[in-house]
Amino acid sequence: MPSLFYEQAKRKEGYPLVAGIDEAGRGPLAGPVSAAAVILPDGFAHALLDDSKKLTEKRREIIYEEITNRDDIVWAMSLGDREEIDSINILKSTHAAMARAAQKLKQLPDYCLIDGLPVPGFPIASEGIVKGDGKSLSIAAASIIAKVARDRMMLEYAKMYPEYGFERHKGYGTKMHLEALRKYGPCPIHRRSFAPIAQLSLPLD
Repeated sequence: MPSLFYEQAKRKEGYPLVAGIDEAGRGPLAGPVSAAAVILPDGFAHALLDDSKKLTEKRREIIYEEITNRDDIVWAMSLGDREEIDSINILKSTHAAMARAAQKLKQLPDYCLIDGLPVPGFPIASEGIVKGDGKSLSIAAASIIAKVARDRMMLEYAKMYPEYGFERHKGYGTKMHLEALRKYGPCPIHRRSFAPIAQLSLPLD
């Protein structure tokens, strides 16, 4: 289970405000990538908080509501939309969304713990922690916020573009989604730069 080990270590090094950062939605063929940044209070504990991928949708929703409604938790999120993803590529868009999320926090962090590999040129002192959402509580909290917020957006897109089944796969390249793409072609939220869409022998606009 994740803990505050990394956060406490950075505080001892002289970084009082430590944020955890994670993203959701790098892999899908459609929709935005979302990034969240979270600063947890000293002594924070939660019996169920873990890497969002290890939790059921219902449990993620419950923890999301708990985290985002606590006055002692500072959090923010940002999106990389389809246009940005296609313009600068998914990795750069993800990194940009992470930086924006950190800079949107009402208390600017002194240090950021980022899930995954280090982010080159990050605007705040930071380090990457591989599989950090299973090690750091603040990264785990960020993973929940990023995932739930993006899933909710995809449910709204499902109402706008019902033929693709976004409510079921959230934009990932499932068999159902690929079949809908072949039948209907891409819609405005499909990532044109991603191979399954770029390779369709269909007009893209």
